[in-house]
Amino acid sequence: MRMDAARRYRSTQGVPTHVGTSSPGPESEEEDPYSAFLPPAGTGPTDDDGQTMRAVVFVTEATPKGTARSPQEYVRPLLVLCGQEYATIAFGELHRMICDALRGDRPRLVAEVRGPDGRGRLLFEDGSAQGTESGGA
Repeated sequence: MRMDAARRYRSTQGVPTHVGTSSPGPESEEEDPYSAFLPPAGTGPTDDDGQTMRAVVFVTEATPKGTARSPQEYVRPLLVLCGQEYATIAFGELHRMICDALRGDRPRLVAEVRGPDGRGRLLFEDGSAQGTESGGA
């Protein structure tokens, strides 16, 4: 992850599996105030000490929180994973997903070349390049 992308990444918020419903099942989803923007609430092990997540939400520093639907909802979060996916995803795959989300429709950075004067070039997957000043990208 490039430093400019890392600076935009703000936080990850875990939503425990019990949030929004008192019991799992379709009848509880009708009462769940978060079902419109979170994965369905599941059942967690009874001995997990609140570690099982319903969802894990990744946001940037510019992601506003609070919508007309819910003050708890993020507006255009970077990435939302269900708790089971987050618990089982390999770190490399999670890193790729976060980088892809941060990059948006821009090409992937494949190399950074620095000269003795500190100036550099960023080389992208689509063949484009961008100059950088000394001190980093």
